[in-house]
Amino acid sequence: MTDIVVAAFYHFTPFEDPAALRVSLLGQLSTHGLKGTVLLAPEGVNGTLAGSRVGINAALEALRALPNSKQLEHKESHAETMPFYRLKVRLKKEIVTMRVTGVDPLANVGTYVAPKDWNNLITDPETIVVDARNDFEVQMGTFEGAVNPGTVSFSDLPKWLEEHRGELEDKKVAMFCTGGIRCEKATSFLKERGIDDVFHLKGGILKYLEDIPEEESQWRGECFVFDYRVSVKHDLELGEYDVCHACRWPVSVAGRSSSNFVVGVSCDHCIDQRTDIQRERYAARHAQIKLSRQQGELHVGATYEAVKKSTAVDG
Repeated sequence: MTDIVVAAFYHFTPFEDPAALRVSLLGQLSTHGLKGTVLLAPEGVNGTLAGSRVGINAALEALRALPNSKQLEHKESHAETMPFYRLKVRLKKEIVTMRVTGVDPLANVGTYVAPKDWNNLITDPETIVVDARNDFEVQMGTFEGAVNPGTVSFSDLPKWLEEHRGELEDKKVAMFCTGGIRCEKATSFLKERGIDDVFHLKGGILKYLEDIPEEESQWRGECFVFDYRVSVKHDLELGEYDVCHACRWPVSVAGRSSSNFVVGVSCDHCIDQRTDIQRERYAARHAQIKLSRQQGELHVGATYEAVKKSTAVDG
């Protein structure tokens, strides 16, 4: 399969009964051979799907037919091979997990900034730029001068924002994340706590990398994505990161030259976290995956789950 369309989307809107929507939506998406993950929660829908042009068009039509979802926006990229191995429509308490009550992006949210205006904002000395993603994502790439909160999961960010509130007050606060959804909640959190001069990158890093020429860019490195592409660069070209299939951690080119990196078995991140018995099991699994690929089949053990489940779908 070539020229696979990858569509990332989210939409905040109240769903009275997400469970009642699940079966119908899963049936419609299955009809078109789509793969990926869709999350449904009382606060809305979030997901990434991949498939043919016709299939993605049908999926977007089905998603916009959900209650109060006609305005659902999406971003597209392309892949040469299918970046997901199955289709899932899951029910969640939140479409992006923050675990803070009273945060409502529909009622209160930061000011959207288009990619073309982002450079001017983040290079302003009066602006504090905060990366709303998790530490491992920041280590792969971020904007010049951005603050790394060092979070393990998105639900850790509110604590960091509270602890650094004094530094953020009376400043412009510019926040960004992969596709924009995490910043919807993060900026809402700050606004609810009286910090009003809050901005966020519309469409997230992915839209910026798509729209802004590399020679004008303030982005440094690669952007982690929650599928088998692992990372993307400017123009949304495939990045150079791979993934360790033992611990699901992103591995750079340098990391793959380490003596600890064995394809399907270990990397620097997990070498001290796994036993020899576990590595033997990983090696056997990798051999099965390799054989399945040679036979043109998909092995269920190859499914790549997001490194951090709290941000399970592109955010």
